[in-house]
Amino acid sequence: MREFVFALEYEPGTNPVADVLADYPDASIRSLSCHVTADSLWRVDHAEGSPEALEALEDAYKNADFFADCLVKDDCGADCEVQVLDRSNDTLVVYTYWDRTDVCTSVPHVALEYLGEGLLFETYREGRRYRWRIVLGSDAPIHEFFDALGDEVGECTGIEMLRLTELDPDRAPLEPEQDLPDEQREALRAAVEHGYYETPRRIELGELAERLEIPRSTLSYRLRRAESSLATTFVEDDDSLEALTAGL
Repeated sequence: MREFVFALEYEPGTNPVADVLADYPDASIRSLSCHVTADSLWRVDHAEGSPEALEALEDAYKNADFFADCLVKDDCGADCEVQVLDRSNDTLVVYTYWDRTDVCTSVPHVALEYLGEGLLFETYREGRRYRWRIVLGSDAPIHEFFDALGDEVGECTGIEMLRLTELDPDRAPLEPEQDLPDEQREALRAAVEHGYYETPRRIELGELAERLEIPRSTLSYRLRRAESSLATTFVEDDDSLEALTAGL
C-alpha cells in the first residue's frame, strides 16, 4: 500500500467554502468520511472555528452553487443533499450527498476511474488550500491519475504534489511532526527556528507572523493545533509503551 498526498489551491470566487475559510483564517475542515461510486459521492465533514465562521460555512455548504468536491465550475445540474449533523459554538458536522450528472466530476471520481476501488480518502482544508491524502495499492498508476486530475481542475485551481510514500508495516512509524498538516508543520518549524519556544523568547507571536506573512490569528491557530496533536501523540505513545512493558 502507498499514500499519495497532494493539495489544491482555489482561486477567489471558484469555491464558496474556500472563500469562507480564506475570510476566517482560524477555521478549518477535516473529513470524517468520504465515499464515492461511479454515480454519486457522499461525505461527512467536521469544521472548527468561531461561531461567525461556522455560520458562514453552513451557508456556503447550502449554497446552490456548491457541490462537495465537484470540480465543474458552472452549474453541473446535480441534485445535492446537505444536512447538519451536529452544531455547537466551535464545531460543525455536515453531511453532503450528490448524484452525478454527465458533466460532474470530482477528485474521488477521477481517483475511482484511474486508481480503482478500495481507496481511502482523508482531507484537510484551511484557507484556500485543500489537502488530500489517498491510501491506495502499490501498483496504482499515480502519475496518470495526477495528470488527469490536473486537466479537470483547469486554471481556476492550483494543484501541487506533496508526497508519495510506501506504507510498510515493518517500517518504524512516522514521527508525530511528520503527521501534521503541512501548514502546521511549517508554522512549528518556524517557531522553533526563530526562538519562539525559548525562555525568554527571542521572538513574539506577532513578529513571527509578520516574518511568515500570515495573520497573527492564523499562526496562533496553527501552533495550537500542532501542539495539541503532538501532546496527544506523546501521551498515546507513552500509554502504549507502559502497556507493552507491564507484562515484562
